[in-house]
Amino acid sequence: MMHQNLRLGIQQRVLPDYRAAFFNALGQLVEQRLAVFGGQPLVQEGIKTLGELNDAQVFWGRNYTLFDPSHPFFLCWQHGLLEWLNCWQPHALIVEANPRLLSNRKAIERMHAKGGIVIGWGLGAPSIDGEFAQVRQHERLVYLQSLDGIIAYSKLGARQYLALGLPEERVFAATNAVLPKPSTPPYHRPIPVISQLQVLFVGRLQKRKRVDLLIKACASLPNELKPLLFIVGDGPARPELERLAMEILPATMFVGDQRGESLATYFKQADLFVLPGTGGLAVQQAMAYALPVIVAQGDGTQEDLVGPKNGWVVPANDLNALTQTLREALSDIRRLRRMGLESYRIVAEEANVEKMAEAFVSAIERVWMLSHKAYSL
Repeated sequence: MMHQNLRLGIQQRVLPDYRAAFFNALGQLVEQRLAVFGGQPLVQEGIKTLGELNDAQVFWGRNYTLFDPSHPFFLCWQHGLLEWLNCWQPHALIVEANPRLLSNRKAIERMHAKGGIVIGWGLGAPSIDGEFAQVRQHERLVYLQSLDGIIAYSKLGARQYLALGLPEERVFAATNAVLPKPSTPPYHRPIPVISQLQVLFVGRLQKRKRVDLLIKACASLPNELKPLLFIVGDGPARPELERLAMEILPATMFVGDQRGESLATYFKQADLFVLPGTGGLAVQQAMAYALPVIVAQGDGTQEDLVGPKNGWVVPANDLNALTQTLREALSDIRRLRRMGLESYRIVAEEANVEKMAEAFVSAIERVWMLSHKAYSL
């Protein structure tokens, strides 16, 4: 365990509600000596922010931004960050590993001036293309090198940080998780005698989620394999997706945003969960309900969760690959049930917020030990 007097701070651009379980789990491990700081998302992001935490304090700042976060030249300054540091006085600070958050640079300077350590937390370091790519790559490297360590969301992300030349002993991976360990046994699904199987998607309906590919793939399957498709979620792409479904797969069910027990009902009645695009923390929810999963290749977080024993990883934006994988998956219901049990085992034993919090504490302890000659409590 970390030093009994060590205070931990976490900075994020925004504090989404799905992080509450992780922050509480981490707060429990450090005996509630945790405070998190963030600002509000842009309206168009549609992110629901967290409320109060049971095991950590929440501090809010104000984000001043230039452009949208998806824009290559997006910049953000968080008003109140330095004031929060002066108030909370953390010994260890975890910040977003994003050089476009300009106020973080001042926070890093402040922490080092006071003898603290700063660890970045990020997806990884994929190649940068487009305008001023070399300048942007240089800025990213300078920012990352100013940190005392880095925690990646996935093993792929950790490999990308290492490829930049960051020291191996200061690079860590903590599988991105949003749910605690399951508290109940795996949900039991009987083998249907004669019935259409149900395919489920859960997430915000945005173009990058590529739900259009899922509709097209299901529509192209032979009648004996064509599933009932349930799409849970809302968002700007919904009208366009509904028009597409009406044309080629009219039985598709758009049920809107669902939470709690109503959402659980859709997970329980499904036979297969599919994430055809980017993002998708709902994958872990599906796995907790003992569902096999199909995911598209992305930032590496899916690959840490999905393997041949519990699902399929398909190339991104490849309709043919998704169609063929659906055909294979839906042709063997008994195999789907076995794969679903493996999904449950993974989230119970390997990918949950408790394991993620333990990985964070281990990284902090390691970086503190490596830095103890320079810093002391």
